[in-house]
Amino acid sequence: MGNIKSLLGKRIKEIRKKRGLTQEKLAELAGIETPSLSNIENGKNYPNNETLEKLSDALKIRPYELYMFDYYLPPEKLIKEMLDYMQNDENLTQKMYRYFMCIK
Repeated sequence: MGNIKSLLGKRIKEIRKKRGLTQEKLAELAGIETPSLSNIENGKNYPNNETLEKLSDALKIRPYELYMFDYYLPPEKLIKEMLDYMQNDENLTQKMYRYFMCIK
């Protein structure tokens, strides 16, 4: 899936930008140093639990949302995972087909 530090950093940066926050502002809201946030976002450092909690509070999200980065997987891996799920559940296969036809 890739380096967890890198994926987590990417996710934090993505959410920060969606919230319209600079690194400086998020660091201030979370009560951490801007260079620390920069290192986290760049995948150089992995934050401890306290910092994760501070960041999630500052971003107004639940901590588990920081780890929702499955969509960063390469397309071929996503397709394989989807096919694996659908092969084991006929009902899911039909639902996915209907969904696909709606968005096509």
